[in-house]
Amino acid sequence: MQNIKAVGFDLFNTLITMETIALKDAMVRLTNSLREMGLNVAHESFVQAYREAVLQFLQQTKRDGKESHNRFWISTALAQQGLSVSPEDPDMSPAVESYFSAFVQYTKLIPGTKEMLGILQERYRIGLLSNFTHPPAAKNIMSELGLTPFFEVVLISGDLGYRKPHGSVFEELIEQLGVQRNEIAFVGDDPEADVAGALRAGLQPIWTTYVRDNNVSPAPGMLGPGDDAPDPAVPRISNWQDLLTLLNASS
Repeated sequence: MQNIKAVGFDLFNTLITMETIALKDAMVRLTNSLREMGLNVAHESFVQAYREAVLQFLQQTKRDGKESHNRFWISTALAQQGLSVSPEDPDMSPAVESYFSAFVQYTKLIPGTKEMLGILQERYRIGLLSNFTHPPAAKNIMSELGLTPFFEVVLISGDLGYRKPHGSVFEELIEQLGVQRNEIAFVGDDPEADVAGALRAGLQPIWTTYVRDNNVSPAPGMLGPGDDAPDPAVPRISNWQDLLTLLNASS
């Protein structure tokens, strides 16, 4: 790849993965927290109502690209059980934090990630653009895994108000990296959110398939990666050495 001055990364299923137990444990922690609020929540029926609420909000998100938040899903799920709690209720915050504490516990780095970032950091500006509803949890995960020092720019959809592939989030990445859009390579696993989104924004996308190629369970999230492969002209990598070779940045 030519004339690259900055590299942007997705987070989940690109730099980090998550154990399959995470989502199940997160829901247990969430219902326990709601019960501590004094709410009579039946776990199984609440989980089903929560899933239905997520799908409801997903449909709107796909239409307009606007980010949602778990507190709306929780409030809607509770309403289905005859329990009225506003998304803005102060008690909602500890419930959300309890839910995401499982995500923090069960995430792990894809092998060689920090070594790769250390090499690229010496040559390029490094940025992160992640679809994640609750920014404090994403940033906590990055901190716990030792990723934070590698990034000059960290953008989370929950802060931006929109999520990939919406053009506004890529425009913010371009502006904060401070280089021309065609001088930015963007690495991600999702063919639509990461690859197509970056391509439409004028960046140079790189499709990473480590999770697919190694049969690693994808990290649970609001929107999983699409099944359609990108245009064959888009470079594909399966490990970090592939990326370093592509960028001509091997140590």
